[in-house]
Amino acid sequence: MTHSNTGAAPLLLENLSLFNSPAQCWDILDLACGNGRNGLVLSNLGHAVIFADRDGEKLAALEQDRRFDPSLNKCWLIDLELPACDPLAGRRYDAVLVFNYLHRPLMPAIKAAVKPGGLLIYETFTEANKAFGRPNNPDFLLKPGELKSLCAGWEILQSFEGLLEEPARAVANVIARKPLSSDDTEQ
Repeated sequence: MTHSNTGAAPLLLENLSLFNSPAQCWDILDLACGNGRNGLVLSNLGHAVIFADRDGEKLAALEQDRRFDPSLNKCWLIDLELPACDPLAGRRYDAVLVFNYLHRPLMPAIKAAVKPGGLLIYETFTEANKAFGRPNNPDFLLKPGELKSLCAGWEILQSFEGLLEEPARAVANVIARKPLSSDDTEQ
């Protein structure tokens, strides 16, 4: 399958080989998935993806997408930012994808949701993005080095912080593997 027209994030497309284990069907969480563009790529490789978002209309449209396989995929309507809510408690995944989303209080729960040996693939905007327009609210922008420091103690497979083009934007991204010796409750 070609992925050039999927609209999926280049970070994911350039690292699909991480998911090429023919004997393993990964359990993947596409967090704040929007239209599901990233999770659908992995679903099409035979992995089980849970698409989580608070936008019911986007999730309903995703379920109608011809690439959505109800035998592998599930949609989860959830507001991840409700106060005193821990939506990821007790949930564990082989990989968690997060693109263009930042809610700092959820960060420890995201890390805990990754199984030992599992992957976190995260990319979102940095404070330098203010020069390019939206988002420009500091609550939604990473501070310098913040994303990489989130994964301290994990194996960093790839990390980038800087400017990207088409469209011009300032981002940080990381692909990190949780240590096998990690306690599943580690935050």
